[in-house]
Formats: sequence, structure tokens, C-alpha cells
Amino acid sequence: MKFNRVPKHVGIILDGNRTFAKRLMLKPWKGHEWGARKVEKLLEWCIELKIKELTLYAFSIYNFNRPKKEFDFLMNLFEKEFKRIKNDERIFKNKIKLNFIGRTWMFPEKVQKEMKELVKLTKNHDNLIVNFAMAYGGKTEVIDAVKKIAEQVKEGELDINKINEETFGKNLYLNDNVDLIVRTSGQIRTSDFLPWQGANAEWIFIEKCWPEFEKEDFIKCIKEYSNRERRFGR
Repeated sequence: MKFNRVPKHVGIILDGNRTFAKRLMLKPWKGHEWGARKVEKLLEWCIELKIKELTLYAFSIYNFNRPKKEFDFLMNLFEKEFKRIKNDERIFKNKIKLNFIGRTWMFPEKVQKEMKELVKLTKNHDNLIVNFAMAYGGKTEVIDAVKKIAEQVKEGELDINKINEETFGKNLYLNDNVDLIVRTSGQIRTSDFLPWQGANAEWIFIEKCWPEFEKEDFIKCIKEYSNRERRFGR
């Protein structure tokens, strides 16, 4: 497969797990298990297409308001999946680096523990960077960055007149611009995902729910991105 241009950094809003499960007459939260399996395949596609960075909207800060039964199911699923990833030889063979961005301190201790271990185990990998946006919200990311900058100014570590886009970016959870953002499930909205990093990103909205998303769909997204003219105001 040859493209005019392959995005270096892709963001995906993993939407539609519950809708998919409902179609199968299952409890809505059971769809998250199918979603997790699809993420495994996605990493393989990214390696094959030589994409260097991937940011996945896995759990919004607003998702803490989900019903308790679903929330508990998700926390157990996260713990189980993160433990499984630690023993997945493909992570080490393909040198996949794992990060977690967001207010991760809001998660149960058992989930935080698995996150920290994965970050530590993969910190020296450099073939594909995967950022899981967990307890994430674009507005909260901006607020947290402002607080960090304000603290630096207060402590005399930063001159307020030196604050610029570069300074602000360094205080965000993620300081990498996104080239392409894909959202599944037919919803046409950004849902507070990477407002700063995705300011100039190309957006593609897919009708399929996340568990239905296949390799050919991903390739179509890359091809669509490749064929778009990115002028950046020029």
C-alpha cells in the first residue's frame, strides 16, 4: 500500500461499544470487551502502516458518571487488559511505548498500579507511541496546564511575559500535534478530545461502531487523509 502521505500521529475516539452490544441484545457495557480486542488489531495496523504515534480516547472524565455496574465492569476490564498487555510479547517485539494521559489519579489504585507498570516497562520503546486518554477531557487538560504555569510564575520559575504556545504546550498532558482524528459510531462531534493538539487535525467520522471497525476502514481513513490538501492557512 502506497499513500501520498501517512499521518505521523493519529487520534481515535473509540465510540460505539455500548451501541454494538445492544444490537447483539447484550448488556450495554459488554461491548467494551469487543472494543478492547479491536484495539489489539489497531496496534498491528499502525505498525504495518508505519504510523509513529496513536492517541486513543478510552475513558472520558465525564465517564465517571456512568452507572455503577458499568463503571465497576470497566475498571475490572482495564485492570485485566493492562495485566494482559504486560505479558504480550508483541508489545516488546514491536517496541510499543505506552503512556496514559489525563487525571489518572481518579482511577482505583489497582488500575493506577497497572498503568504505572506499563509505562515503566515500555519507557524505552520507540517504534510506536500509544497514548491512552484516561479520565481525560480537553478542558480539564487546559485547566491543569494553566494551574501548572500559574504555579511556576508564583514560584518565580517562569516569567509571565515568556508564556507562549511552546510554553503552554509543554505543560499539557501531551505535547504532540495530531494529524488525523477518527471518530466511530456516526456521531459528528469532537467531544472535548485534544482541542489543543488537534487544532489543525483532519477529522473523519465513521458510521461503524468501534468494534465493527476493520483494517479496510482504517486504510480508507489513511487514504482520505493522504488525498486531502493541507494548506495551514497558506
